[in-house]
Amino acid sequence: MSVAVLIPTYRRNDALADAVRSVFAQTRLPDEIVIVDNDPQAGAQEAVNQLADGAPVRLSYVHEPNPGVSNARNTGFAHTRARFIAQLDDDETASPHWLASLLDARKTLNAPVVFGPVIAQLPDPLTRGVRAAYTQRLYSRLGSSDTQVIDKPHGCGNALFDREALDLPSPVFDQAANEIGGEDDMLFQKLQAQSVRFGWAAQADVYEHVQAPRQSWGKLLQRSFAYGQGPTQTSAQSPGNWAGVAFWMGVGAAQVLVFGACAPLARLISAKAAAECLDKAAQGLGKLIWFEACSPRLYGANA
Repeated sequence: MSVAVLIPTYRRNDALADAVRSVFAQTRLPDEIVIVDNDPQAGAQEAVNQLADGAPVRLSYVHEPNPGVSNARNTGFAHTRARFIAQLDDDETASPHWLASLLDARKTLNAPVVFGPVIAQLPDPLTRGVRAAYTQRLYSRLGSSDTQVIDKPHGCGNALFDREALDLPSPVFDQAANEIGGEDDMLFQKLQAQSVRFGWAAQADVYEHVQAPRQSWGKLLQRSFAYGQGPTQTSAQSPGNWAGVAFWMGVGAAQVLVFGACAPLARLISAKAAAECLDKAAQGLGKLIWFEACSPRLYGANA
């Protein structure tokens, strides 16, 4: 059994070092760590060389000069021959039992794709108020306290793939999503169509460190808007599914009207309630304005 941890990175060398060191501290070490540097200038190479000195596992550096989230993930998958690939983002750190928990859940649940919790960590000045609640809502992924089979897949950050048990497309991630994201949603839709079993590893905790500028109001609302575009765009990509487009645009209009109006009142209840209303209103606007030309560039050189 061979296990690789894949970490795509783009100009976050300090955060990358923290992520790699958290993998070094695992109770179950991987066979290799693959770092895909998506900076055209190869800016992470020196940092990786320093980390490789005395590393407890093989540390592989791969340069993917064409910026894009799909490009980076595809290069990582192509580089390693490992059966199991655990994905960790360059702004995340893993708890010591993270990898062991993912692998245990894969075996116990007989699920070829397993996800774990993501817990947002905010800088000290941003620990309360509506913006803090909004940031926690967007960047955390919490689920059941029990390890179990789940119906709905999550995102690639903190996920394990058993590729011997999967019929993965080639390339694995759609390059159309390089700048706008959603490459994982596209992949998991294909796997759902194959009736792939998804699992939840309740103890596989990962911490996402949300630094500037990602916790600014502009970036938060932009991410909600982009997430909201997903259902309408998916319907538009299905030949002749204009009824689906109309349905999701109707849902979006209702979200904008209802949650947009409720947001000021929700603030009187709690910051968490106000954050939920703002998030859903922004998602609703995305369902209405779903055209690709209006999709925020969240990744790559234009981010």
